Parts: sequence; C-alpha cells; structure tokens
Amino acid sequence: MTTITNRNIIITGASGGIGELIARKVAEQGGNLFLVARSEVKLHQLQQELLNNFPIKCHYYPTDLTDLDKWSVVIKTIIDEAGTIDAMINNAGVGIFNYVEETTWQDTLNMFQLNVFALMKAINYCLPEMTEQGHGHIINIASQAGKIATPKSAVYGATKHAVIGFSNALR
Repeated sequence: MTTITNRNIIITGASGGIGELIARKVAEQGGNLFLVARSEVKLHQLQQELLNNFPIKCHYYPTDLTDLDKWSVVIKTIIDEAGTIDAMINNAGVGIFNYVEETTWQDTLNMFQLNVFALMKAINYCLPEMTEQGHGHIINIASQAGKIATPKSAVYGATKHAVIGFSNALR
C-alpha cells in the first residue's frame, strides 16, 4: 500500500501504548480503524478523539483476546462490517517478568494466549480474506526479547520468539 487513506485497518491492543500511537498515525493518514482491546472506556475515548479530529471511520470492539472463542466472533464481525481488511496490526501483548520458578502456570498460559494464539487466530481469519481480495498487509509486533533471552523474561521471550518465527514463516 502506498497510501492508507480510506483503507480498513485492524489494530489490537489499541487502547494504550504502541497500539494507541499507531491508531493516531493511521487516523492522521486517513485510514479507517477497527480498534480492539479490553478497555471499552479507553477505546471509546480514543474513537471519539479520532472521529473529532480526522475524517475517518473508526469502530471499536472491547474484548479479552485471551478468550479465543470470543475473539473469533469479534474477528468475524469486523470482517463482515469492514467488507475488506487492508491491514491487520497485531500489537496486543503482555509481559510478566519473573524467573521461571516464580512464574505461575496461569501467567504462562495467559502470555501465550495473548501474545501468540490470539495473533495466530486473527491471521487464521484474515489471511484467507486478504488472499481472496488479492491484497493485504499483516504486521506482527514482537520484541527484542524474542531474540535475546534474559533470566526474568524466559516465558515472555519464548512467546515473542514464537511470534518472530511464525511471522518469518508467514512472510
């Protein structure tokens, strides 16, 4: 894509941090946004700000991406409402930085559910749509932790290593 004006772009983890900043940049350039995160309040505030400042379409979908069944419903809804998905930016993620022996199994599951499986689930739904329409971009946000492990980021690093490996194979 040489321009994102009037393009439909999904951003996960859009309620704060990198995701929020990406949403602002996409809106500045005229892209239509489909924002996903847990916080309905933050998503609504961001939507209102972007709609007030830019001539775009902006929708938001509060959901917990670790619930893959609910996430599947949201993805299908977005695809149906958008008609075409021009880009998907998988930004949602979580990091819990403990030594392996201090990391609970639930924390491990949550990090893999959000950082890896939710990303893969979204691609599983969007890639066939992009292939059928003949275009689309997928951007997966990872981390240097996926390349350089540290003792307190073993699980987080493993999730980001999975994202990097999956992204390289997908490309």
